[in-house]
Amino acid sequence: MQNIINAFLLVYAALFPIVNPLGNAPLFLRLTRGSTDAERSALALGVARNSFFLLLGSLLIGSHVLEFFGITLPVVRVAGGLVVAAFGWQLLHAPQVSGQDTAETGGAMYPVDTFYPLTMPLTIGPGSMSVAITLGSQRPSAVTDIEQLAALGGAAVAGLAAIAATIFVCYRFAGRIVALLGSRGTDVLMRLSAFILFCIGIQIIWTGCSALLGTVA
Repeated sequence: MQNIINAFLLVYAALFPIVNPLGNAPLFLRLTRGSTDAERSALALGVARNSFFLLLGSLLIGSHVLEFFGITLPVVRVAGGLVVAAFGWQLLHAPQVSGQDTAETGGAMYPVDTFYPLTMPLTIGPGSMSVAITLGSQRPSAVTDIEQLAALGGAAVAGLAAIAATIFVCYRFAGRIVALLGSRGTDVLMRLSAFILFCIGIQIIWTGCSALLGTVA
């Protein structure tokens, strides 16, 4: 039982800081500004669902897919880091939108999709996918009992479901979070979140480049 709890906590604790649904909530609200509460709720549910299946695929078959195409994890980090950094830079330099502008807008300022950019790279980027792939490649080889192995796998999947549920709650109630901050505080938090997202992209690129350079030396 303790191993099952540890497997659940390992998956959730490893993914929560890098997925960072609470910090991404203002960015989600900015990208869906002008949407109704019902539309935003549907988008949040779609992002949570996409995030779960994307992380589940990375956990179960991610390492095998990379091996099949001959792609190494450092290369994925460099390419994905470029995407995240570019997306963060775009959000960082996006024009400020006042609360009045948002209220007067009847629809979304520009088309958004539950997968791009809301799910990837905003919510699930190369960093979280790399973590999921790494967790999936470290299956306990010492476990020979099929039932115990299935229980550990179920605990890992439950950890992914908990991450998806956290994403939904944070995105669904992003408006209330922003309302507490006010328009000025929201803009500051969004700029800060965009800058952190840009830095995460640079860090992912650096990690990938360092691993690639290590193979050359």
